Amino acid sequence: MPGDVSDIERRLEAPMPWIGMYVAVASMICSLAMAADTLHGFRSKKQWFPSKYFSLNATSLTLLAVAMKLPVDLTTRMYAATDRLAKVCSLAFMSTAMGNFMTSLGSMDDKDILMNTTALAILVVTVVANFCVQVIQMRQFLDGRKMFAEEITAAGFMLLSLLMVISSAIMVPATKTYLESKYHEMMKMASDEQILESMEEGDFIVDKLRHMMNKYWVMAETSSPQFVIARSVTCTASGIISMMTALVLVQAEIKMVMEYKGIDIAASTYGWSTKWIVLAQSFGVAVGTIAPAIRCFNAIKFKCSENGKRSFRDEFKIDVYWTQMMVEWRESSLPMQIRDRKWRKFLHKAKGLILSYLVGVQILIVVCSTGVRYIFFCVASPVFSCFHCLRKLKSIFNSSQSQVHGISESQTEIQTEIDLSRYVLLLEGEAVLPQKIQVNICKEVDKLIRTGKKQKPENLISLLHKVGNFKVLKEVDKNQVASLHSQEPPKCWSLPLVTLTSIAIALPNIPKKDVSWLIRSVDEGLFYVKLIEKTMDKKGNLVNSRNAADVIWVGVELYRKWQDNDLHETSLKGRNSKETLQELSNKAEQAIVDFKREVKDFLMENPLNWPVKAIAANSMYRICQRLLKAYEGDYLQADERLFKQLTNMIANIMAACLTNLMRVIIIKCHRKDIKMKEKNVRQAALLLGETEEILQILKQHRTTTRSDPDESEFIEKWCNLMIKRKI
Repeated sequence: MPGDVSDIERRLEAPMPWIGMYVAVASMICSLAMAADTLHGFRSKKQWFPSKYFSLNATSLTLLAVAMKLPVDLTTRMYAATDRLAKVCSLAFMSTAMGNFMTSLGSMDDKDILMNTTALAILVVTVVANFCVQVIQMRQFLDGRKMFAEEITAAGFMLLSLLMVISSAIMVPATKTYLESKYHEMMKMASDEQILESMEEGDFIVDKLRHMMNKYWVMAETSSPQFVIARSVTCTASGIISMMTALVLVQAEIKMVMEYKGIDIAASTYGWSTKWIVLAQSFGVAVGTIAPAIRCFNAIKFKCSENGKRSFRDEFKIDVYWTQMMVEWRESSLPMQIRDRKWRKFLHKAKGLILSYLVGVQILIVVCSTGVRYIFFCVASPVFSCFHCLRKLKSIFNSSQSQVHGISESQTEIQTEIDLSRYVLLLEGEAVLPQKIQVNICKEVDKLIRTGKKQKPENLISLLHKVGNFKVLKEVDKNQVASLHSQEPPKCWSLPLVTLTSIAIALPNIPKKDVSWLIRSVDEGLFYVKLIEKTMDKKGNLVNSRNAADVIWVGVELYRKWQDNDLHETSLKGRNSKETLQELSNKAEQAIVDFKREVKDFLMENPLNWPVKAIAANSMYRICQRLLKAYEGDYLQADERLFKQLTNMIANIMAACLTNLMRVIIIKCHRKDIKMKEKNVRQAALLLGETEEILQILKQHRTTTRSDPDESEFIEKWCNLMIKRKI
């Protein structure tokens, strides 16, 4: 029987090294995610290192739970040097991970913060509880336990990191509410009416739009909850804890290498995999310490750059937002209904006492974090002062080399900084951000605009050079064509563009390269047209028409087909342009007749409910009939000439629609959704870069297109405007 038990134990322990490799892989995934966040911060020049790839969520918590396998293992004997080092490494890894994803609290809503922070607390407390059980049960053997001091220090730092996360989580909801209110107030102040006036007067300047975008970008970046957390004292303290944890691990590894000449001394059932766990988690601690450490040093740099010295009392003042949420909970009514007044009173008092105690704990944590930051500041400020002096001397030397250029550049930069400092959103009691940080934030907008310029639509720009005086908009859809239905669907910009392009493709004797160029040009333009329609169509009346254009364009662009009718085949069998137009008109008319005959639902009487094929057929019929009437008596003209005229019509319609681009850019910047503010301004900056040359082309036609912005939103209003002005 003993032999059987021994054999069973060997069989059960055989897969343990592979389980250890599973732990190492989970640790490496977390390490690579932390490294990706660090690289993203450097690349985007966001020195507060927002959490993008490694954040506090179910996935990261599951991976960390796997990575903590060794500290929570109470049954496996781990007495060898590498085994003990692996436990220290795991505890340090957990502490470093918390320092990295602390800022991700800013991107969560209140419910997610509560759930994720609770789950993290359960995990950390479980790890610490297992560690304590081991210490208590093995207390008589602690004298010979390797790296016990490092292990208990790492566990202590892990608990402190958890306290920093919880303290920050309590602060986030109040700061979000405050920043949202301040952001909306600042939006009113920053609304640039001069740009709108300039647009109406025709003297629009792209630089003004770029300057407006800088304002909104500064507001969006400085009010980002992740950036606010990165500037907080708890995040600074967390960075210091991460650095000290890394030093403890480095000391333990150096001590082991010097004493045992390697990290291959493992006696546990995890065997050779223990070394891989140590390597994966050591790498995680190394790369994971970078972001918290730089956040910490940046916080110290902010303090060094403060214009005025704050008093000791102001330094340790606890702002309201740190405890506001718990104070509100304490003063609110009970979440449950209890009829007995005595019990209600008792529970309310109990809740008040508990929350008063937690408020005191929160205040203590913030005061201690402030104290740690203040001590670190006192130690590090002389070093920063030396670097500042060296940079100042270097700038003076450089300015003396080119006085005229240097002075004008400096003056411009100062002026920009002064203008934008009004739009920096800070919490109450926060120090003013250094001017250099503000300038770096603005540089991100310039970088996005430059990126957009590299992606500018060359074919569309070439098409827009064919723009005339917009009178062809009257030719798109006049009421001279008898309607096939009692009502007409609302008209959007994209559907006539798609219909005219389909007709142009179907014309006979047109060179392939000209057709391909037109398709590429329209395809590039439709991206912006759809964006304009989606932005302007606030009531959703054009949804079906826009969907019709989208569905038809897929067939035209990919397969050269209009509703299963091969346009290339039509171009081959058509003897002249009139026959081609007539054939397309007949097919569209038949589609409408079939629709009216087959559909008996009274809802279809309303054009807003028409299917996309019926809407597209109606557009094709009316445009073909209008072109046949317009060119009656002159249909024997060369096919290439008609193709050129259709191209001119497409260019004019496209240009008329794109006059709304500036409004779309401004609307994106003015959006009040605080969660999407950074994304909206980023999209607006890219859009400005891509379309800057287009805006300059349209500026040449400003005298023709100058109008009330509301009159240029939709194609029907444009047509009415052209008729009213007799253009």
